[in-house]
Amino acid sequence: MNNTPIMKIEGLGISFGGLKAVDDVSFDVDRNQVKTVIGPNGAGKSTLFNLISGALRPRSGRVLIDGAVLNGKSAGQIKAHGLSRSFQITNLFFDLTVRENLRLAAQYLEPARHAWLPIKRSARAASKVDELLSRFILTVKADELAGSLSHGEQRRLEIAVCLASEPKVLLLDEPTQGMSHGDTEDTKELIRGLTDSVTVLLIEHDVGLVMDISDSIVVMHQGKKLAEGTPASVRQNADVQAAYFGSV
Repeated sequence: MNNTPIMKIEGLGISFGGLKAVDDVSFDVDRNQVKTVIGPNGAGKSTLFNLISGALRPRSGRVLIDGAVLNGKSAGQIKAHGLSRSFQITNLFFDLTVRENLRLAAQYLEPARHAWLPIKRSARAASKVDELLSRFILTVKADELAGSLSHGEQRRLEIAVCLASEPKVLLLDEPTQGMSHGDTEDTKELIRGLTDSVTVLLIEHDVGLVMDISDSIVVMHQGKKLAEGTPASVRQNADVQAAYFGSV
């Protein structure tokens, strides 16, 4: 069993004008766990995710997955190293069916030499689609347009699309935003169950969900890492209570 962290964030930083949006942030992400980044609005959480995923280039620091440095890599190279990301705003092809959305994402699993073969010859991608439809309770919706799904179903589909490439690390940016209580509970259980095959790094505002689902938590405040630890230790931290929990 490999007990080394799957991801290392080392001294990440970026400034916009005179504002240090992310300031020397470092932490490890352990394998097959849920690590959650929390903090008040404007703390730098989404900017941190943009740095980790390669959407922004850091001015300082680096991101590593299994020892491979991701800085400066293309989106395709970052995916090849095992990183996949969802966004706050649902990012689906609404005019395609649920199955087609998954099928496009799962094609990544096929060798490049299969690119010109008929779709029916892409057995591995087809198998992954069927697996994800079942796992995310979307089988009965497979042939419906993604745009016709409920908000909760769309968010589930988006997570499934992210998993279609079989990543090592999945970044989820507020996956329960706008969900009903019932959908939030279902998504919580779904995310918890993902750790048998993937490591999850999460941004989430729902404090109750964070405390239930997380193995460890990073708290950000004004671009810096304020605290890190288990849910219990973070909740009891006086600095965190003053900066975050006292305001929610």
